[in-house]
Amino acid sequence: MKTTVSLQAVSSYERREVERGIATLLAPLGGMAAFVKPGQRVLIKPNMLAGKPPEKAVTTHPEVVRSVIGLVLEAGGYPLVGDSPGVGTPRQVAKRCGILAAVEEMGAEFAPFADSVPARIGSGTFQELQIARDVVEADVVINLPKLKTHQMMGMTGAVKNLFGAVIGMRKPGLHLQAGEDKALFARMLLELAAHIRPALTLVDAITAMEGDGPGSGDPVHLGVLMAGAEPLAVDRVAMELLGLTAAQVWTQKVAKESHTPFSRLAEIDLFGSPLTDLRAKTFRPAKTTDVHFGVPRLLHRPLKKALSALPCPDHQKCLRCGLCVTHCPPAAMAIRKGKLHIDYSKCIGCFCCQELCPYGAIDTRQGLLLRLLDSLARR
Repeated sequence: MKTTVSLQAVSSYERREVERGIATLLAPLGGMAAFVKPGQRVLIKPNMLAGKPPEKAVTTHPEVVRSVIGLVLEAGGYPLVGDSPGVGTPRQVAKRCGILAAVEEMGAEFAPFADSVPARIGSGTFQELQIARDVVEADVVINLPKLKTHQMMGMTGAVKNLFGAVIGMRKPGLHLQAGEDKALFARMLLELAAHIRPALTLVDAITAMEGDGPGSGDPVHLGVLMAGAEPLAVDRVAMELLGLTAAQVWTQKVAKESHTPFSRLAEIDLFGSPLTDLRAKTFRPAKTTDVHFGVPRLLHRPLKKALSALPCPDHQKCLRCGLCVTHCPPAAMAIRKGKLHIDYSKCIGCFCCQELCPYGAIDTRQGLLLRLLDSLARR
């Protein structure tokens, strides 16, 4: 069985350009009417990581959100827009990144993601999660991620964006539960995506993020929109677009190893603009944060510093706001004598601090073997 992913070149966020681009993008999939029926409540889930302006490429661009709302209304649906950001209230973040204005101008409803309901998602460690009631009670979910690098997972797109259905401080708890096991965390993300099962995923990659994503990287113009019914398939194509491998993207690595459907290009039919024409000419991935080179597990802890990467404060940029201290899952961070300190014996390498820092004051410190690996990869 195959699934379809559509690609469309879109040069800018100019309103008519985005509207034309999304209409053309969805045509091979049957248009919005294939996903939304009259009278249905449609939860549109953009990326609202932090309250930063659209040009920073941290959040889904408001023009993309606006256009999708318009198409949902045309199909007769009742659109709601919401997410659970890492820092700040959903409404505050939506206002700062421009999404709230788009919601209000289009007459849609803003979903505050205030209440959670339990959901059984798998049979492993994460058997039950608390998911936003707005997501669970929607008739249709439209997943609207921003394409970015991710310091922990390698890439954030279709699958990772659905982690926003977990509200507020419940997210650090799940990071702590997974600890340093990135494969376990990736498995949870895959199971969550399969449970939510969005009807449509549409990825904003007109301007993506490279480097230290998802919150402190650099905007990079790709000029692409992608869409499909299967989040994993959309991510697989996105990975190809950026020139990344499954070894660099944990959700894809785990999906490939477990033979999850739509984790291979052979299972995906591509429509629209040719992928070969859209591939990024240059793209700076997130720094490698974990590799064991087949080292026996009993040596992982003694060689932790050499085999992994950990967050490192940039004291020149740090304003000691305390957000990272408050949100650190293992409580490994503290401000002492006017400086931010990290207890690396507790740090689990989740990079939540880097993701949430509003000043880009958390760098990535790679161990010796990781630095050697990156050096060889650049030759």
